[in-house]
Amino acid sequence: MGTGSIAFAFFLIFFGAAVLATIALFTRQSLLVAYILLGIIVGPWGLKLIPHTQTINETSTIGIMFLLFLLGLNLQVKNLISMLRGATIITIASTVTFTVIGMGVSRYFGFNWIDSVMIGVAVMFSSTIIGLKLLPTTALHHQHIGEVVVSVLLMQDIIAILVLLVLNLWGAGSAHDYLIAIFRTLIAIPVLVLVAYFVERYVLHKLFKKYDRIREYVFLLAIGWCLGMAELGELFGVSLEIGAFIAGVALASSPISQYIAESLKPLRDFFLVVFFFSVGAGFDFHVVPQVLIFVCVMTLLVLLIKPLVFRVFSKVMQESSKTAWEIGWRLGQASEFSLLVGFLAYHTQVITEGAYISIEAVTILTFIISSYVIIMFFPSPLAIKAELRRD
Repeated sequence: MGTGSIAFAFFLIFFGAAVLATIALFTRQSLLVAYILLGIIVGPWGLKLIPHTQTINETSTIGIMFLLFLLGLNLQVKNLISMLRGATIITIASTVTFTVIGMGVSRYFGFNWIDSVMIGVAVMFSSTIIGLKLLPTTALHHQHIGEVVVSVLLMQDIIAILVLLVLNLWGAGSAHDYLIAIFRTLIAIPVLVLVAYFVERYVLHKLFKKYDRIREYVFLLAIGWCLGMAELGELFGVSLEIGAFIAGVALASSPISQYIAESLKPLRDFFLVVFFFSVGAGFDFHVVPQVLIFVCVMTLLVLLIKPLVFRVFSKVMQESSKTAWEIGWRLGQASEFSLLVGFLAYHTQVITEGAYISIEAVTILTFIISSYVIIMFFPSPLAIKAELRRD
């Protein structure tokens, strides 16, 4: 097993994750923090035990796909439409607020207008992974909070996909090309939904009904369906993640959906460990001294203002003060989409390296601090206090 092999990389990731996770539990820290720190320690900017992370980065996206697939499995179509309708005001109002704040602070610290806009856009998203990973689902109260959190995150994901679409086309052509791409996306999503509906109704439903006792087959068919729809989503230009989510929603009404969800959770967790490792491994420390003050200020603003803004708009939607605060803190961080937006903007030469590193640093710091706040003070499967521990 050579040090450059994928097997060695996975050995380091999961052996190291087990060691740091043990330390994290003894010291009452978030497990997500352990995975990010592991990436920093053994990645290209630490011990260099994994000097190249391209394969790891590509593998880690599968975790997000499975996360959204399992999310879709728990959402009936009627409930989904109702949830998105209820989250519109909160999402749009908070999105505009965070973008304006991010732009204003970035300009104050000397970033150019394009950098400032992209930093503002990046920090407006909240983390789907942290939001769902640390959310109890069994208690009735948290089922409601979960609906609100998931609704906001879904609308943010839709906005993020539009942002990524624009960045993919940046400098590639005229305004006409942008309009064609947007039109193609608006057509592609309904087509994907129709394909998913008919395949589930006339193919998958019959297969699951006939072979539901063969667990291995159900497991394989579910994975094949998830990855197949993800690839179809990528082919249609709307992203792997949205394709996987639509695949999950299509199966939500199936009697076997909850069994599929439970079966795939270990697989999801496997790839999410890789995802958070890749976040840490991909961080470049060389530029940090140049943007350190800005990163600290922006991190504090995200951690303090996001919960407050979400609390205010949740109260407008008639949520109780306690529920509104909890929703705010659970959404009070940057997102994995922040990392994707920053990465794509930098590699298409839209933003400078300083802006890209700032987005990465703010995202990682808010991941760490927000995760710690949630497991310290709110009910969670990973809560530090036994009385707050909820599945």
